[in-house]
Amino acid sequence: MAYLGTSSELSDIQNLLWGSSVEDDVFRRWAQGFHFSKEEPTALEQTEGGPCAVIAPVQAFILKILVSEPAGNNWREADAEQCNELLVKAICDILNQASKYNGERYRLVHLSDSTHSSSSSLVHTSIENTGNQEQVAEYFHAHLRLVLLETREEVEAFYQQRIEMLHDTFGVLLFLYSVMCTKGSEAIRSEMDDPSEPFIDETYGYGSQGLINLMMTGRAVGHVWDHEQDVDGLKLRGIDRQSDIGFLTLLEHLRYCRVGSFLKNPKNPVWVLGSETHLTVLFSFDKQLVRPETPGETARRIFKSFNPEGNDFIATSRIQDVLQALDLFSEPEYVDIMSKKLDPENLGIVLLNAFMDEFFPDEKSSLPDSFVLFHYNGLAKSCPDGKVMYQEGQAVLLECDLDCVMDSDPMLTCLQTKWPNIEVQWIREITPSLN
Repeated sequence: MAYLGTSSELSDIQNLLWGSSVEDDVFRRWAQGFHFSKEEPTALEQTEGGPCAVIAPVQAFILKILVSEPAGNNWREADAEQCNELLVKAICDILNQASKYNGERYRLVHLSDSTHSSSSSLVHTSIENTGNQEQVAEYFHAHLRLVLLETREEVEAFYQQRIEMLHDTFGVLLFLYSVMCTKGSEAIRSEMDDPSEPFIDETYGYGSQGLINLMMTGRAVGHVWDHEQDVDGLKLRGIDRQSDIGFLTLLEHLRYCRVGSFLKNPKNPVWVLGSETHLTVLFSFDKQLVRPETPGETARRIFKSFNPEGNDFIATSRIQDVLQALDLFSEPEYVDIMSKKLDPENLGIVLLNAFMDEFFPDEKSSLPDSFVLFHYNGLAKSCPDGKVMYQEGQAVLLECDLDCVMDSDPMLTCLQTKWPNIEVQWIREITPSLN
C-alpha cells in the first residue's frame, strides 16, 4: 500500500465535481455517510437531496449482490456485519469498473490520519452553524489524502478496516472522490461533453447524468443511449456495453432523452430509476427479466437503432443496413423486392411490425407474463409512514401494448418506457414515489 500524500489530481477532481467554487449549502447536503435503515437492514438512507447520484447506484449494486444469490425467505434480514460486507462489496464493484480505465489500479481517498479523529466534532459543529459551513468544505479538501492499491482484495481490506469512515459524515464524498481518482481526471474529461460543466449542480446540488453514468457503468459520458450518436454533426457518446445494472427514466417519456438497450437490458434485474429530481431503484429476483435476447428482440433493438428518435419505423432506404446488421441476406435485388413489399404505398418508411412479421413471424417474447418487483427510495419523507423500506408489487404484462400512459402515475409511466404493456399492483396499495 503506497501513500501518495496530497496530489494535484485531487484539485483537478475537485474542479470537475464542484466547478470553480464549492457552494456551502450544496456541500452540506453532500456531507453524509452511508447509513442503513432500521426497518430495512440492507436499504441505505438518504438525508438530503443531491447525493442520490451516488447513494442510488451503491444501493443498486448492493441489490445486484442480493438478487445474484438464491432468494430465501430471509433475504430481507441481515445483521450489521452482513450489511457492512454488502456495502464494501458494492463499492468495490463500482471502483472496479472505474479502475478498468486506469490500468486496473485503485486510488482511494481518505482523510489524513492525524486529523480524522477530530473531523467529526468539527464537522458537526460547523454544519449546525451556518456561518462555518465554508470552513467544513475547506477542512475537508485540505486534509484529503490518496493511497494507491493494486488489487480488489486490498481495497476490500482497506474499507473493512475503516468501515466507520464510510459511515462517518464524509463517507459518501470520500467514496465519490475515490471513484473519480481511480478513473482519473484525464479519462473523465475525455468522456465528458463539456468538462467546464461540473458534475454537481452549483445551485441545486443534483448529480449530472455523467456522474450517474460514472457510478453505474464506469464511464462519465453524458448520455444514456447505446454507443455514439450523431446529433446535428456532433458525435455524442453513450453507453458502450451491457451494464451490470440498468437505468430507466421518466425523462424518456417526456422526450428529453432516449435510453438504449445496454441500460434497459442489464445483466441483472436491477434498474436505477430517474425522475426529474431524484433517483430510486427497482429490482426483481426473476432472472427471466434479463435472459439473453431472442433473435427477434435483437432485431427490434437494431431496427430501432436506425431511427434517431427511437420510433417504430425507419426510412425505406435503410432496409439494407438493417438486414446487414442482422446478418440477413441483403443483396441489392432482394432489398429492392423487400422495399416494395414492406412499403407498398411508396411512403418512404417501413414499420417495425411489418418488418417483424416478414422476418420473425413466429417470434415469442422471452419475458414472463407476471413477476414480482420491489422498489427502493432512500428518502424517508418519500416513503409510506416515513420509513425507508422496499415496496413490493405484482407486475403483469398485458397481451397488447397500452395506447396511453397516465401522467398521474409517474412510476407506471417510467416502467412503460421498458415494458409498454406493464401493469403493477403494489401490495400496500400505495404507488411508490419516484421523488
